[in-house]
Parts: sequence; C-alpha cells; structure tokens
Amino acid sequence: MRMKHGVFAVALAASALPAQSRESRPFGTLREQAERQQSWLEKRLKTILPGLMRKHGVDMWVIPMREYNEDPTFTSLVSPTTFAARRRTIYVFFDKCAASGRTDPGDGTCVERIALGGTSQGGLYQAVRSTTTVTAAVGGRQAELWGDAQWQVLKDVIVERKPKVIGINSSRVFAFADGLSSGEIEGLSLALGTEWTSRFRKAEALPVEFIAARLPEEEVFYRRLQGLVWQLIGRMYSTEVIKPGVTKTSDLVWWWRQQVNDLGLGTWFQPSVDVQRRGVTAEQLGEDPVIQKGDVLHCDVGITALRLNTDTQHMAYIPMDGETDAPAGLKLALKNANRFQDILFEETRPGRTGNEILAATLAKLKTEGLDGTMYSHPIGMHGHGAGPIIGLWDYQEGVPGRGDAKVIPGMWYSAELQVTTPVPEWNNQPVRVAQEEDFIIDAEGKLRWAIRRQAAYHLVM
Repeated sequence: MRMKHGVFAVALAASALPAQSRESRPFGTLREQAERQQSWLEKRLKTILPGLMRKHGVDMWVIPMREYNEDPTFTSLVSPTTFAARRRTIYVFFDKCAASGRTDPGDGTCVERIALGGTSQGGLYQAVRSTTTVTAAVGGRQAELWGDAQWQVLKDVIVERKPKVIGINSSRVFAFADGLSSGEIEGLSLALGTEWTSRFRKAEALPVEFIAARLPEEEVFYRRLQGLVWQLIGRMYSTEVIKPGVTKTSDLVWWWRQQVNDLGLGTWFQPSVDVQRRGVTAEQLGEDPVIQKGDVLHCDVGITALRLNTDTQHMAYIPMDGETDAPAGLKLALKNANRFQDILFEETRPGRTGNEILAATLAKLKTEGLDGTMYSHPIGMHGHGAGPIIGLWDYQEGVPGRGDAKVIPGMWYSAELQVTTPVPEWNNQPVRVAQEEDFIIDAEGKLRWAIRRQAAYHLVM
C-alpha cells in the first residue's frame, strides 16, 4: 500500500455511500469520526504541546520510529487515517519562540512540527523526506542501511535550529516515555555525534503528560460514549439477556463482545463477568457458572471508539421469588464502595502523586472502618493510560516510580476499587463490591464523573 501525501487528499462523495441507520452508527460514519479526531489532533498539537515543552524545559523533541515499532506517543501525534509509521519516520518539534525569547501568541505557530519520512498528517506537519541510500559494512560486506538516510536529514534540521535541549523518549519507569528502541538510539547517536547527543535529555514527563492531557471537546464525546456503556450494561443485566438457570457468565462476556462489534466499535480487553452466591465459595462456583436467582453479578467491560477507551465495573442482583429489591445488607455493601469513591474524589487533585493519593485514601478508609483496596488508573488514549497510578491490587503500600508521577489538569481517570462487607442476610458472608467508573479532572483541577456512578444495583427481573 502506498501512502498518499496528505491525509484527506482522496475522498469519496458522501452521496455515493449507502444509507444506514444512525442506531448502528452511534458516533457517525467512519469519515465523520475521522474528521472529529483530526480536529482534536490539531488543537492538541497547537494548544497543549507548546506549554508542555516549556514546562519541562525542552526546546526540541525528537521522536524516531520504524514501521510496526512505533513510539507509544504515535497515536497521539498522527491523524486517524495513519495506522503505522512509514519505513522510518522521525517527528521533530521545535519551539522557535522559546529559542528566540519571543512571546508565544498562543496560536500554535511557535512550535514547528516536522515529519521526516512521514506525511504531513493532513497539513499539520511539514513533511520532509530523503531518498538517499546509505551503505555500511555489515558482516564483512557493504550493505544498504534501510531508512538510515533520514538521520542525515534530522541532523540538518538540528544544525539549522541549534536547540539547547533535545528531549528523547527514554525511561526505565514509564512505558509511555520509553519509545526509543536500541536500534534507533544507536542510529540517532551515530548520526548526530557528541555535539548534539550531549544535549539529549530524557523527557519522561513530556510524553506522559501529552498523552494524558485531554480536551474539553473530547470530553463532550466521551460523555456520549459513557452513555452507550451504561445503556449496554443495562441491557446485559436484564431478562432480555439473562435467563436464570440457563445463562452462563461466558454468555454475557460474548454478548458484550458481539454488541460492541455490531456497532462498529472495539474494546481493549476481554470483558469478564463473575458471580457471588450465598453460602457458596468461588471455588465451588467454578470458572463459568450458570447464573441463578439470588446471585450478585459483577462485570468488567470496556469500549474503544475514536481511539478513546472506557473501563467500567458494575454490580447486579437477581431477586429471589417474591423480592423486588436487593437485601439491605447488599445495598449497604454498595454504599460502602460509593463512600470509597467519595474518599478518592476528596484526596485527588493536581500536583499530588499517585502514591500520596493512595496513602491518603487508604488511611481515611481505615479510619472509617471499611475493608477495601484501591487500584485506580489514568484512561484515555490507552485503557491503562499515561500518568500516575493510584495503587495496584497487589501494591497497596505504593507503586514505586509509576505511582510517583503527579496528577495534572485535563486528565481522565478510572476510579477502580473494591470494598468487602459482611452481609447479614447471607450469614455475614463477605461480599466484594468492585466499582469502576471513569471521571474527569478538568482544566481547573475539579473532578466530575464522566457521566455518573452506580448508586443502586442493576436488578435482573
């Protein structure tokens, strides 16, 4: 496949496309989705990137990669119609205003965006390409070094601009900041020499925060996506799908996968559904139990659309004959999980690290006499997204490195946690209520649910 210069250079007439129900395309056609994503990309590059480069003291950011060995920042830097790097692609960002001491007018013109070996991404980059062949001694003979000519083009770009600090994506802590592979750093260093490699700086926080930061326009869409999540969970937790005594948990898993697929969307993980039953252990239930009346159900599901991801865990109850609601003890268990969500909101704010938030939430939880664990994470371009982790289920004392990053305004999070509560109606059998709901930290640092949280069980009746 040959890549055309310019992302939207070739288009099909909309009138030539067959009509299709809006219900089967909840977010519009692929073309409409791509146009929306392209507008997000342009605004992110113009309004978010310049400030982050200055915040972290980088006047040039260099991101080299090869086809199918893309840097983790790749999907945050390219148009929705670009699926992989082409041969070798090097993205270069240079802050002209910082270098010259000029005031940034705020229109995105201060930061040059150059794509060496790639396309202009719909006019957002200056595309520069070399067709020169480079050879070197390999295995005792002269061999062509595929794509190495781009290094000379990069050197020319750097020599012309004379950056003081060159940010590179190398990190032993953050996967999102560690895209510079061993082959690329070797080629980069050989081409530039010590004069320029001496100006390299590991720009760990820059890629992490660029990937993590979201736009208000993206939030508008995300609320719609969350609405679809709730709608599908409501259908899954209903007699439309669940037939007590017949339906297995695996049936719900594959129902979810099929529904998402039929809508033309995707997911970033295999969903799961599990059961808790009065007087029965998890080992006795087995891996794929048949769902019965009186069961408590828990699901973990997600949807991917327009390169954005959701992550949601909800609880359901299947009333016994004669019941119209969950027993009071089960409702208290959900209320306790809601309280842990409140505590997370109380302790999360920009400038705090994930480990600081973890310690504060667990201390407050203990004070209130609740038994729970915290394992919340950023979300957005990735399901387990860029930014500070607030605990892992098996790291409740703090997560070294990954938990030491700081929360920034504009991030999205999944509030993932659980509280275990003895239920009197179940002879004080502990019931684990796991909740996961996505929330927004806005530009002012205020928190709000992407749509809402679960405050009552889904009732299958």
